[in-house]
Amino acid sequence: MLDGGDVNRRIAGRVHELRTARGLSLEGLAVTSGVSRSMISLIERGETSATAVVLDKLGRGLGVTLASLLEPANTGPTPPAPPSPLVRRAEQPSWRDPSSGYARRSLSPPGVRQLLQLAEVTFPPGGRVAFEMGPGERQGFPQTFQQIWMLEGTMDIAHGDERHTLRPGDCLAMDLSQPNTFHNPTRKLARYLVAITTSAPSSAKGA
Repeated sequence: MLDGGDVNRRIAGRVHELRTARGLSLEGLAVTSGVSRSMISLIERGETSATAVVLDKLGRGLGVTLASLLEPANTGPTPPAPPSPLVRRAEQPSWRDPSSGYARRSLSPPGVRQLLQLAEVTFPPGGRVAFEMGPGERQGFPQTFQQIWMLEGTMDIAHGDERHTLRPGDCLAMDLSQPNTFHNPTRKLARYLVAITTSAPSSAKGA
């Protein structure tokens, strides 16, 4: 399993790779994501542990999901080996939000072209994360949808003006075009599965 430093380096390489592939300068990504140029520079140098909110903004600004930012970057001189359809648990990257303690494990094999991505999330007692609607959501980037299936504990989830309390076995479908807040109101750990799917960019529809 990757440790915190390894994950930060992986995120650094991935953000730089995606930004370069899209022809964006640091300033350009700052505009599309709402994250400051100096913060993006620190992240790309692996000199800071970005919070969940910051990574969510960067993902939206780059037109990818947060899970995609945990995939390895292709920065070597030779083409990467074909992705494997199988990823063992020990190889699944796990990342922890330094602000809330919320932890996310990417379950899906990296680099495999699929419409669906899976992640396992654990939320500490009292933990809270609020995600904004990023600028990229309004610029023709793919629209993202997710379903949350509670495995243990309780989560209060705000989706726009809607409020939901999820308990084990409950499943909530959401689109990510509105602000979302996740809160564990209890003194026990909460754990849930996230299934994420992304639509084609609006400019590509009908092509």
